[in-house]
Amino acid sequence: MAFDGITIASIVREMKNQIEGGRIYKIAQPEKDELLLTIKNNGGQVRVIMSADASLPLLYLTQENKTSPMTAPNFCMLLRKHLQNARIVAVDQPMGLERIVKLQLEHLNELGDLCTKYLVIELMGKHSNIIFYDDQNMIIDSIKHISGMVSSVREVLPGREYFIPNTQDKEDPLTVSREEIHRVLTAVSRPVFKAIYGSFTGISPCIAHEVCYRAGVDADKPSGELTEAEMDAVCSIFLQIMKDVKEGSFVPNVVYENNQPAEYAAVRLTSYADDKVVLYDSMSELIEHYYAEKNIVTRIRQRSVDLRRVVQTAMERNVKKYDLQVKQLEDTQKREKYRIYGELLNTYGYGAAEGAKSLEALNYYTNEMIMIPLDPTLTAGENAKKYFDKYQKLKRTYEALTTLTQETKEEIEHLASISTALDIAQKEEDLVQIKEELIESGYIRRKGGTKRVKITSKPFHYISSDGFDIYVGKNNYQNEELTFKFATGNDWWFHAKGMPGSHVIVKTNGAEMTDRAYEEAGRLAAYYSQAKGQEKIEIDYTQKKNVKKPNGSKPGFVVYYTNYSLVIDSDISGLQLVKE
Repeated sequence: MAFDGITIASIVREMKNQIEGGRIYKIAQPEKDELLLTIKNNGGQVRVIMSADASLPLLYLTQENKTSPMTAPNFCMLLRKHLQNARIVAVDQPMGLERIVKLQLEHLNELGDLCTKYLVIELMGKHSNIIFYDDQNMIIDSIKHISGMVSSVREVLPGREYFIPNTQDKEDPLTVSREEIHRVLTAVSRPVFKAIYGSFTGISPCIAHEVCYRAGVDADKPSGELTEAEMDAVCSIFLQIMKDVKEGSFVPNVVYENNQPAEYAAVRLTSYADDKVVLYDSMSELIEHYYAEKNIVTRIRQRSVDLRRVVQTAMERNVKKYDLQVKQLEDTQKREKYRIYGELLNTYGYGAAEGAKSLEALNYYTNEMIMIPLDPTLTAGENAKKYFDKYQKLKRTYEALTTLTQETKEEIEHLASISTALDIAQKEEDLVQIKEELIESGYIRRKGGTKRVKITSKPFHYISSDGFDIYVGKNNYQNEELTFKFATGNDWWFHAKGMPGSHVIVKTNGAEMTDRAYEEAGRLAAYYSQAKGQEKIEIDYTQKKNVKKPNGSKPGFVVYYTNYSLVIDSDISGLQLVKE
């Protein structure tokens, strides 16, 4: 799944149709590396999302708005100063299929003179940036400042000249001829698909595989070993796809495998069965839909990195401790042997010869003969006492370790549940509640006094196909609140069996639940658990009145002795989430 040059070409075409000639109405910077432009054109308005996030650079059109910080960052303020009400003259993708989009903008300066400026977004992984420069190619500012200390190729700083970085000697696929394709592919013998995406700008491995499939050529076959007919087929298909790109003939589609998006492209992916392909009306719609959840997850992971580190460190420490305790506990298993040795020596010790190193005696517990090792410097009675002392010591160790091992195991389970809650979190306020749990559990020190922070995070609220309200806890505190304060006795409770996950509550209001509601609640319990993505997940469910909380247990931990079970997948695509 690559945000490649063809995908960008498709989005540029949409932008040309919808925002070219329009005016910039609002400029916002919801994230440190993201711009949101609101553009008015032809009596309507549309928004452009530009993200230079290193892990997930994006560009697409949308109708959705985003919450912005109370104080706008400096880059945003600068753009507002220069580009408020600026007209978008042109939207281009310079240098063929390079992953760059340039907006040419006209605005009036302080003196009322018409000026031309350029806003460029470079969608190049960790090198992604949004750069603002003038008609003399001088950089005014950028969303990321790149000094010579960071990059020896190009400085991106105010006052420096703007230029497009070197394309690593790749060919422009939009202007290349059949002869040039043949020359490039035969120059170095490597797998055909690698030769394609490694030789042409803006071509992803996905498109390279599609070319090979349509041409009927093994993608892994060395390019230098292609027959004349195979080479001719590859060239023809490649040129046909480029012709479609130049003509704007795009087919935005997503391929699904195991109910999960496996690939997407602006070119129809013919190597997959039709029932696995979902078509979209626009590339922007596809990108927004596909990356909506992924973008949320990426950003929340960045913000939760410190909490994850705390949980991971504590988990590793407790796992090591648990393994040691289990090993020590196993060593105490021989305590009963020492007790029996002591008893048998008290019974048969008179038969032991002076200075003997062992004594054979009848074990009256098993009715078998056993050999008892002896210390030849001690009497039979002293040997018996020695074994009883060992027994008592191991017994005390066993009793202490049994308690400690159980406590450590519960600690590991607690940390695993917090880790799952971090995976479920979607908003900053979700992290606040998890952090509070880590503070109260002693993993993090509270800063700035002892006052608790205000909790605004709320459980997920879904509506089943049959109209039942279903609530899902995002963390241990919410799980406990839902189960023991929100739910009533005849409401139904769902949870993934034997693993960390959310408590799922179905409010029945006295009505009898349908089979479909049971299945949908089960899917939610599976989706919001450690087993998310697996095809078959066992779910326990019971009425809330059967769920109990043991005294002194960790937040969200419960026991139940009466329950039903179902096995289901974690596909919740058909369920409606109620927005908070």
